[in-house]
Amino acid sequence: MNYIEALKQRYSVKKFDRERQVPADVLQNILQAGKLSASSLGLQPYKIVIAESAEIKSKLIPAFYNPSQISTCSHLVILISKKNVDDSYIDGYFRHISDVREVPVGSLDLFRKNIEGYTKKPEQEEVAFWAEKQTYIVLGNLMFAAALEKVDSCPMEGFKKNLIEEILGLDTEKESVAVTLALGYRAPDDNFQHLKKVRKPDQKLFKFI
Repeated sequence: MNYIEALKQRYSVKKFDRERQVPADVLQNILQAGKLSASSLGLQPYKIVIAESAEIKSKLIPAFYNPSQISTCSHLVILISKKNVDDSYIDGYFRHISDVREVPVGSLDLFRKNIEGYTKKPEQEEVAFWAEKQTYIVLGNLMFAAALEKVDSCPMEGFKKNLIEEILGLDTEKESVAVTLALGYRAPDDNFQHLKKVRKPDQKLFKFI
């Protein structure tokens, strides 16, 4: 299936088939697509939590305003963004670059200064907002990869953030739930799969200048 056809088949599933689970190797392919997402400054100011056990998914159901997807999906991907990017995080980032590229950490000093010029802004709310936006790039890649793998998905923002953070035991001074993505296979009785996809016509969406 080419990628245009895959995207035409994609829709936000309202009810998944409880009996079908995403195979581990297919899930790994999807997650690797998220890992390889573009990230501003390469910092990846987020982490990805995958809820796969029936127990944890059951605990998370009350946190969602529409629980249908959570109660039927194979996996729930939770994207968590950082509220600040501190020296410890940056130190680890540059040690990792040094290891992967086999270069001295000191040779990266100029790059580090450029990064710190942004991450040490006094307006930490701006940094938190920037980090949260990064998760949506990951979300797009996850959805695209899932479509290519013929796995269905539904991105969701309709949740009680504080409740998810409490269930996951997050340190809310440092991180925050940004967005979630349910993965699985559409249920035969999810009638939304039969609706025609509605998008703006090209002449209203695209403008060449």
